[in-house]
Amino acid sequence: MARDYYQVLEVGRDATTEEIKKSFRKIARVTHPDANPDDPEAEARFREAAEAYEVLSDPDRRARYDRGDKVDLSDLFGGFGGFDDLLRSVFGEGGLFGGGGGGRPRRGRDILIRTEISLSEAAFGTDSAVEYRSAATCPECSGSGSAPGTLPEMCPECGGSGQTRIERRSMFGTVTSLSTCRLCDGEGSIISDPCQVCRGSGAVDRDLSVSVEIPAGVTSGTRLRLRGRGESAGRSGAPGDLFVEVAVAEDPRYERSNADLVHRVAVGIAEATLGTRINVPLIDGGEMDLEVPAGTQPGTMLAIPGQGMTVLGRRARGDLIVAVDVEVPRSLSPDQEEALRRWAEARGERIDRPAST
Repeated sequence: MARDYYQVLEVGRDATTEEIKKSFRKIARVTHPDANPDDPEAEARFREAAEAYEVLSDPDRRARYDRGDKVDLSDLFGGFGGFDDLLRSVFGEGGLFGGGGGGRPRRGRDILIRTEISLSEAAFGTDSAVEYRSAATCPECSGSGSAPGTLPEMCPECGGSGQTRIERRSMFGTVTSLSTCRLCDGEGSIISDPCQVCRGSGAVDRDLSVSVEIPAGVTSGTRLRLRGRGESAGRSGAPGDLFVEVAVAEDPRYERSNADLVHRVAVGIAEATLGTRINVPLIDGGEMDLEVPAGTQPGTMLAIPGQGMTVLGRRARGDLIVAVDVEVPRSLSPDQEEALRRWAEARGERIDRPAST
């Protein structure tokens, strides 16, 4: 008696078509006879999984199977090309173990470099020129790999596809897989007269420079991606990407808190008590005159709206926060001490320490 097809594919009876396909892909890779050359029972397990997939992936067949109706499996794989077509429908043109069609997919490596900007540049954005060394398209042959005046020739082994087709016959019919062409290494062409500068690779190491637009509001660790500015893939394929990691230098005038800036200022006891005015530096240059109200306590925060960092991705800006520290003098001249004692006496404060001599 045949096993339950849902159990064969390890899915529930409410599984979606996509879940059924995903499970079959996984099971097919481990049960296929090509993956188990020494297991005589592999073909039977693979055929069982394939039958289960063909029944459950088709809405009409699945409905009949769920009702308990008989599903005729005698010509299930005979009318549309056998197992080979089934595998192409599930895994693509390359089949179960193929490369997915076309030549060998190639892509240059990504590159990561770092650039440092000031806090002011981070607040409003800037263009930063970065320099790096990478494999780039050969200027002599324009990346073809062939000497000037010549062109690559079609690979006679794979006919320009970059892959060779291997066909095997089994009880299922013909099973096709693709592999990278060994003659051209997946390029699809061969070079009889290579470029003398890049020696046929199509790429050479060069010192490069690029201007990076750094948006306003960035923070340290932000990575910007420049597509196609990474390492060249050589004769064929796409270049990698360039990632620029931004480091924002510290500014001794400020502490950053998201989009807000905190500027610390110290005032004396008398200034905090009677009030004063101070000059506060602004991130975009210049200063602002700010009143410190009479009776300001230590730790008071005075906000200047809209004078902080730009919010990343927006036009809004955070605030400039002035943190007021009240300085207590560690030493006094005799005249200062006498004046302070008179002030304390007028306030009724008790001073236990005797006057300095």
